[in-house]
Amino acid sequence: MALGISSTPTDSSSGRGSPVSPISSPVTPLATRLAPMPPMVPNPMFGLPMLNFSVSQVASVCETLEESGDIERLARFLWSLPVAHPNIVELNKSEAVLRARAIVSFHSGNYRDMYTILEHHKFTKDSHGKLQAMWLEAHYQEAEKLRGRPLGPVDKYRVRKKFPLPRTIWDGEQKTHCFKERTRSLLREWYLQDPYPNPTKKKELAQATGLTPTQVGNWFKNRRQRDRAAAAKNRMQQQQFAAQLAHSGGRHLNLRRSMSPGAASTTGSESSISLGAPSPGPPSMPPLPLQSLPPPPLQLTGDPPRIGLTNPSPCTLPQPLALHRPFT
Repeated sequence: MALGISSTPTDSSSGRGSPVSPISSPVTPLATRLAPMPPMVPNPMFGLPMLNFSVSQVASVCETLEESGDIERLARFLWSLPVAHPNIVELNKSEAVLRARAIVSFHSGNYRDMYTILEHHKFTKDSHGKLQAMWLEAHYQEAEKLRGRPLGPVDKYRVRKKFPLPRTIWDGEQKTHCFKERTRSLLREWYLQDPYPNPTKKKELAQATGLTPTQVGNWFKNRRQRDRAAAAKNRMQQQQFAAQLAHSGGRHLNLRRSMSPGAASTTGSESSISLGAPSPGPPSMPPLPLQSLPPPPLQLTGDPPRIGLTNPSPCTLPQPLALHRPFT
């Protein structure tokens, strides 16, 4: 007896072998089960993980990670913030969040993003010190990369002049070498008292100015170097002035000698003027011997001169001749 297999599905529950409608069958066709599933494209709005943090909670997390110095975790936390935050406007105005974004941009080398954040948002005075250091250091690194060499003190000074601090991170007080004017005044007063402070005085001055003892020591060292350079420059200028004065004095002396009546005139070429040595005068005549000296003039009245005579005899001069007779 041959067994036949019916192609029509039967109802096993009734046991009668009645056909079952394909519409009501819960079995999924094989072709449908093997068909590939369409790819799931995530919605751009929800591409980042959603964290239901308030603005104050986000600011507290940013401050905690910033104080810990873990820049990598801080960057991951900022990346995890949703794009469509319900308080996105307040979040973009939070100083802690903006400062954290600037720090992450600085450490990642995105200086342009950091400049944009610092220039377009006002920060309180407590954040000025760190943000100012980041601003200057970013410009220093860009200048070193452009020039291909480390920057010296003069180069850094020029960079600070070219890229001044924005008013959003600066209270407007004048600074020199990143020190405020009142700090420099206090340092100058201590320098006049003692140019070589000991470690104890450096600590006291650091507490009074808000600097570190290393910064105080560097300031005193640089000030001593500047004073030595200024003193050397002053000595050089004095020597040059003395040399010019001696040169001009020799010229005036030679001019007086050349303009004197007994000075010999030079023809054909100009007389040369030597520094520090007097110009040669007119040639002097040798002294005449006594035998060649002319006799002294005769005296018309009185006794004749007694030259070489021990007992001279008195003599009278002849009377002058009368030119005409006297009238009788």
